Amino acid sequence: MTTTIETNKLVMNSFVEFINTASEKLSEELISPNAVFFVPGQAEPMRGPAGYLAIIGMMRSGFPDIQWLLEDMIVENDKVAARFIMIGTHQGSFNGIPPTGKPIKVQAMNFYRLSSGKIVEEYGQPDFLALLQQIGAVPTI
Repeated sequence: MTTTIETNKLVMNSFVEFINTASEKLSEELISPNAVFFVPGQAEPMRGPAGYLAIIGMMRSGFPDIQWLLEDMIVENDKVAARFIMIGTHQGSFNGIPPTGKPIKVQAMNFYRLSSGKIVEEYGQPDFLALLQQIGAVPTI
């Protein structure tokens, strides 16, 4: 018999496959239709599988080759803390910044809540300052 913690670890490993492929099939399998995703800089949360696909689409519009690497994961009951590294190349417009061709390697700290083997909530905290510095939109200190 699998525990909630073991199930949530499996879900998160599948979630990495989902965010790296933007698979609609995986989005339906892994994300609750009522899920909410709190995105920095957005007044309203994104919702459900379509909302998460929109988040991925926003990142892929600026960084078509973006990949997320899961570096650390802590699971306790229905909560997951995850540290990702995002890597990619700035090949499209991102937040109004024209493509520079520069590579990025940026950390993100995200917190999830899961229920019945599906993600129901995410608070995402990518290091947007580092991203903007790496593409030359903000000076480095």
